[in-house]
Amino acid sequence: MLHVPVRELRPVNREPIRVPLPDRLVHLQFRRFAGCPVCNLHLRTIVQRHDELERAGVDEVVVFHSPADELRQHAAGLPFAVVADPGKELYREFGVTSGRGALMNSRVWPVIALGVFRSAIAVARNRERPPSRSQPGGRLGLPADFLIAPDGTVVAEKHGEHAYDQWSVDEILAHAKTGATPADPR
Repeated sequence: MLHVPVRELRPVNREPIRVPLPDRLVHLQFRRFAGCPVCNLHLRTIVQRHDELERAGVDEVVVFHSPADELRQHAAGLPFAVVADPGKELYREFGVTSGRGALMNSRVWPVIALGVFRSAIAVARNRERPPSRSQPGGRLGLPADFLIAPDGTVVAEKHGEHAYDQWSVDEILAHAKTGATPADPR
């Protein structure tokens, strides 16, 4: 079982955060790049149900492999910590990979079309910024989810097979209910 040592992460949109947290679960999710239309669709679902996640004792921490200056432009207003990892150190540590399957899997094509369409409208209305044309970390990243208990134990994890293969909010909540640590009275 994977164990996450205590560390301080420096989000681009708030004060530094300790992971793991001493009294809450952390949902650490790895996304692709700042402004990614597919990632934005998923993050909208997290934003819409953020209060529900908070009540369940789950803190969201989202990692992108974009540089901090670029990511900061896309993270304003998000109600959770957004971390830049342009060198992909955290990606390597957690075994998060890239591959052609991220975009070539036919299950993701409708989501790509929807994400690009929605983002194009938002960019045209000046509600979003377009992603940078150059992505030093690549565009073929695969998502990954980790639920980390207060003692640092990873109680659940998922490595995506394509760009939109991640936990839904309902799955995060279900894992949070069963992710109790031995010290937790549940």
